[in-house]
Amino acid sequence: MTACVNSLWAQGRMVAFDTETTGVDAEKDRVVTAAVVAVGGGQASDSRTWMADPGVEIPEQATAIHGVTTDQARAEGSDAAEVVEDITAALAEQLGAGVPVVVFNARYDLTLLDREARRHGVLPLVERLAGLDVAPVIDPLVLDRQIDRYRRGSRKLPALAAHYRVRHESAHTAEADALAAARIAWRIGTDHARIGGADLLKLHDAQVSWAAQQAAGLEEYLRRTDPEAYVEPAWPFLPHSLVGASREG
Repeated sequence: MTACVNSLWAQGRMVAFDTETTGVDAEKDRVVTAAVVAVGGGQASDSRTWMADPGVEIPEQATAIHGVTTDQARAEGSDAAEVVEDITAALAEQLGAGVPVVVFNARYDLTLLDREARRHGVLPLVERLAGLDVAPVIDPLVLDRQIDRYRRGSRKLPALAAHYRVRHESAHTAEADALAAARIAWRIGTDHARIGGADLLKLHDAQVSWAAQQAAGLEEYLRRTDPEAYVEPAWPFLPHSLVGASREG
């Protein structure tokens, strides 16, 4: 790859967001830990991290990934509503200022945050932005699938960190995963001129289209063995209005 010296947003400030949760269902599962990490732009990094008491048991499978037990979350975690409020307010402030928010597999984390807000009576992110879209979001997973469609192998965060030659310490902690996502976004923006030099809002809109195309491709593949397979095309999150309207995958 050839570095692009004219990349703009990759040289500026960006904020990365990640969660560790009770499971993999964005509609039902809960935030356990989260991080919002501001990096780049010639400024010092600034990290905010949270541990929440999710109010439900944390399954052993989830604890095996992120290391937080139910007892630990109950003893050390903050009230879930307060955590969700803090996260949502932090992201709204950055997006409102035009700072790109980097979220690896944004469709999961931003949908889960939206549902957590509604669950706890917190004003959701989409409703804090005065009618504006939840944008600009940069999703390294969507970008990677677009620029290197036919590469074989895992597209999980550790694999992408290795592929793009960026550090990823302490995998499956929210802060480390957020930082790795930001580093991958920086690498893609630096190495790929058409992405790194794109207007952020136009890049956001392009990712909406790319994510839908990628979902359609995966759905077509899955239907080879399951005629009823469905992959949600919405990005960067599933609007609450679509809950119940989509077929289950």
